[in-house]
Amino acid sequence: KTTLLNVICGMTPPDQGDIFLHDVSLNNMKPSDVASLGLRRTFQSSQLFPGMSVLENMMCGLHLMGTTKLFGAIFRSQTMKDEEAEMRHRAIEALDFVGFKHFADRPGSALSFGQQRIIEIARTLIYEPKVVLLDEPAVGLSVTRVAELETLLRRIRDERGVTLIMIEHVIRLVMGVSDRIVVLNSGQKIAEGQPAEVRNDPMVIEAYLGHQANE
Repeated sequence: KTTLLNVICGMTPPDQGDIFLHDVSLNNMKPSDVASLGLRRTFQSSQLFPGMSVLENMMCGLHLMGTTKLFGAIFRSQTMKDEEAEMRHRAIEALDFVGFKHFADRPGSALSFGQQRIIEIARTLIYEPKVVLLDEPAVGLSVTRVAELETLLRRIRDERGVTLIMIEHVIRLVMGVSDRIVVLNSGQKIAEGQPAEVRNDPMVIEAYLGHQANE
């Protein structure tokens, strides 16, 4: 399943078939070119730098969005200062959206695993993405944290209009966030449809739920 996300974002070439985003083929595109179309992703493991502050972690890579050249960077031109201010504003705004603005100056190492997962998601929002790929965002989270994550993902979907493509094994989260679900078992697709349809599919019940789900 992770391989699918790698193919979508250009990290792994597809063996066959085509992938389109807004009528643009993603086949044979570099990851940076795919990202420029408005697609971002998170990974199963945390990607934070422990010795950097949360805000600094949020701003990593944002310089690629700027126009400052080497000379301007060396002498800290006004253009560079303006771009840094804009990057900082975007990072703080994203932290505020996920409710973590008060963590801005804390080192990445001071955050719990669950908090680091949220920071990973917040970092994707800085780029104002159209699509975000989430690779098992609930892995290792407590029931309470999963509920909080569900609320956040619904807000990202509804308030920001972001399409979420999520690989996840926590059934509650999948059912609570998804408009459409594809279920794989041992590499084979066994069901596809809206949450209510999938939840009551006999093959899904046998493979994952273990009993008939209530409506």
